[in-house]
Amino acid sequence: MSYIYIVLTIILTVYGQIVLKWQVSNAGGLPVGQMDKARFIANLLLNLWVISAFLAAFLASISWMAAMTKFQLNYAYPFMSLNFVFVFALSAFIFNEPISLPRIIGLGLIVLGVIIGSLK
Repeated sequence: MSYIYIVLTIILTVYGQIVLKWQVSNAGGLPVGQMDKARFIANLLLNLWVISAFLAAFLASISWMAAMTKFQLNYAYPFMSLNFVFVFALSAFIFNEPISLPRIIGLGLIVLGVIIGSLK
């Protein structure tokens, strides 16, 4: 049951990253002028999806604190590398971002590292 805190941390973190990418992409490029940049950022900060991503990050932090009561940091932290795997897969699926062999090999090494690191 203790692993649920790690899983929640991962899910909430990945959710936040995907939502931020989605909303920033929808907002368009960063304007050149300082006032335009400030309005651009303010609009994003008032966006309910962006707020939900920040809330997810906050809840992920709370979940991580709970995980830290159950696990040693050097055991639990490698699981956070799975964020890379899930964000990679979702960004390819949702945003049609490119997939390359070196990235797949890198992700495979991350997963292998998590498996090896989780052995007791």
